[in-house]
Amino acid sequence: MSAQRTGPSLPQARGVLSAGVTHYLRGDGALPDPGAAGTAEPYGEDLQLALYVCYELHYRGFAGVRPELEWDPPLLAVRAALEDRFLTALRRDTPVASGLDEALDGLLVEPVHGSGVSWFLQERGELRHLRDYAVQRSLYHLKEADPHAWVLPRLSGRAKAGMAAIEYDEFGAGRADRVHAQLFADLMTDLDLDTAYGHYLDEGRAPMLALVNLMSMFGLHRRLRGALVGHFAAVEITSSPASRRLAHAMKRTGAGPAAEFFYTEHVEADAVHEQVVRRDVIGGLLDDEPALAGDVVFGIGATSFLEDRLGDRLLADWRA
Repeated sequence: MSAQRTGPSLPQARGVLSAGVTHYLRGDGALPDPGAAGTAEPYGEDLQLALYVCYELHYRGFAGVRPELEWDPPLLAVRAALEDRFLTALRRDTPVASGLDEALDGLLVEPVHGSGVSWFLQERGELRHLRDYAVQRSLYHLKEADPHAWVLPRLSGRAKAGMAAIEYDEFGAGRADRVHAQLFADLMTDLDLDTAYGHYLDEGRAPMLALVNLMSMFGLHRRLRGALVGHFAAVEITSSPASRRLAHAMKRTGAGPAAEFFYTEHVEADAVHEQVVRRDVIGGLLDDEPALAGDVVFGIGATSFLEDRLGDRLLADWRA
């Protein structure tokens, strides 16, 4: 089969793992030894980029890469080793809540004066900070909701119906111009950024790659369906207040109407989604499979853990 003609270009390697994976996909080199993943930094640039590239074959692929490599057994063996290193580290490092109620209640706590990225951008962010933030988030938002769609066949009843209802909104409720990925592309246009899918992969910092990889890993593995639901709950419950601050930042800096609209849209939509996630998606899943409660808690915690790592990295870079 011929190489794929569309899609982004393969990124520049950041170490032996990502170099081996990209050379193999180009057809001019060997895969890295899967055992090399066992000694790699689990949240580091090299492992996260290598894993991101492996996962991207299940989305839109890369220009010049043969489509059948999506299910190439040797490549899947390397991917499994990368996943194991990443997931083991997450299970070790993620703070553990005492139960689901504590995990969900923790997401609802809003400080009067916060110190995270959305607070920084709201209060003193400049257009350069907003552009950098959009570049990082483009790695997810240009495929917004796609990783979560993989969980639909793994759910049933109330959980499936609730998840599908939210996904329907994320995909524009039948209107192409309201698909959230398109709304983010419109935001990028306002910020004079390139809207091509995957264009900024080389600029993606390791914590951002890890966040997208988390969604892909949870979505692609049926055994992690509970963790995916927990991740989704963390995103939807925390989105509305953060989006309000980001909308204010876009307005204050004169970023543009589409840039502001992307976040005002999420303020309203995600406030509704929060209730559906808690009542129907989580409630329905645990009615059917109560043993997955621990996985839901893990998904919530892992998402917060990686979001905090990304926030710390961005704030350190901007303050430097």
